[in-house]
Amino acid sequence: MLQTRQLMDNLYCFEDGHVRQFLITAPDKALLLDAGYADSHLREAVQAVTDAPVQLLLTHGDPDHAGGMADFPEVWLHQADWPLVKNQAGLHPLQEGDLFACGDYLLEVIEVPGHTHGSVAFADREKRLLFVGDTVQKGGPIYQFGTHRSLREYLRSLYKLQGMANQFDTLFPCHYDCPIGPEYIEHTLQDALSLWGNQLPSTDTPDKPCRTYQGRWTAFYCTEEDRQR
Repeated sequence: MLQTRQLMDNLYCFEDGHVRQFLITAPDKALLLDAGYADSHLREAVQAVTDAPVQLLLTHGDPDHAGGMADFPEVWLHQADWPLVKNQAGLHPLQEGDLFACGDYLLEVIEVPGHTHGSVAFADREKRLLFVGDTVQKGGPIYQFGTHRSLREYLRSLYKLQGMANQFDTLFPCHYDCPIGPEYIEHTLQDALSLWGNQLPSTDTPDKPCRTYQGRWTAFYCTEEDRQR
């Protein structure tokens, strides 16, 4: 069952213990970041907070983020992740630099491919906030196995975020601890570099076709093949 938590003025998150979504509200509209699983009943949770029209913006196309998108008529997703979703009716493309305003929030799209080819983050530069999807996490594991992911791209995206880390005070990940500080961009990058260099200890992952690689600050689900992708 979803739990609703208010994070800041007009900013909420919905959590089920596995993944979270974020809602920004204004009198005339709302921005919803991610749609959760198909059976999460997110629409009902959103309507309990606001009856304003909702724009749904997806950080990426994995089913725990896009599964509930059919409950919302207008959806934005980076085109590189369109193959990951079954129903593309009402889909609009996201790209670097797109802006979405809601009340006194202004979100800018930052392309951060790697976790998926179409992963994006959303930055509010004036409020110094960054909604990072699954790209940056404290603890993990972060999924990095499968052909729709690339560790090479992921490292480039983490370097990109590292270069702007001093522009943000607060990061909002979709999994594990939230909020976290911008230092976790560097922490995640260092662990991802260790993964790339085959320097992390790993163990079998019984319920997944991959191994769990444990870094100092976060962990990764990955395979040897995906580690070189």
